[in-house]
Amino acid sequence: MSVRAVEAARAWIGTPYVHQGSARGAGTDCLGLVRGVWRMIYGHEPEAVPAYTPDWGETGGTELLWSAALRTLRPVPAEAPEAAGEVLLFRMRPGAVAKHLGIRAGLNEAASFVHAYDRHGVVESPLSAPWRARIVARFAWPDQGQGGATRQD
Repeated sequence: MSVRAVEAARAWIGTPYVHQGSARGAGTDCLGLVRGVWRMIYGHEPEAVPAYTPDWGETGGTELLWSAALRTLRPVPAEAPEAAGEVLLFRMRPGAVAKHLGIRAGLNEAASFVHAYDRHGVVESPLSAPWRARIVARFAWPDQGQGGATRQD
């Protein structure tokens, strides 16, 4: 599953950033990227997505993205080895709601992740120390039987 998730994520590189979008080549945000990779792997959306704000600095709110990830993905324990294909959840500022997602692509010296970034679109970025410090949770994709039928877009 992990190699497949990385290949699917990399297929989105170059897609422009569009808040609440999830269309490869046309526009997506970080959640839309993960939703699009999910569709490429399983063939359908995991659940309906309500409207959400683009504000990374949002404070005092409910961890909606984290809760949704817990419903659809498998949490990875902090002590587990890093694995390509993991969905990473980031908190961009202390005290803010965790509102950024990426998919781990490279490991070790080539550590990287694919994410949709405002004004940059979908890119593969080095998983540098500042990015690593913002990771609050890691998730694995569910087994095929849990996600549904396989389909390639």
